[in-house]
Amino acid sequence: MTNDLATLMRQAQDDDPLLALHATTALRREIERLEAVQVRRARVAGLAWAQIADAIGVSKQAVHKKYGRR
Repeated sequence: MTNDLATLMRQAQDDDPLLALHATTALRREIERLEAVQVRRARVAGLAWAQIADAIGVSKQAVHKKYGRR
């Protein structure tokens, strides 16, 4: 399965439930990877955990727990 986001989005809406599930799982993994990259970029740029948490929509503790040790 390709990691092209547009293709995955189309496949996630497919009539075949197995294809749609595979695509949805691949999308989730890619989004989680992208989020981790952006959090790392934000930290390198000097943003505080509270700013990052606000942008993601979670608590400062949650974002620090998920990304603080990477």
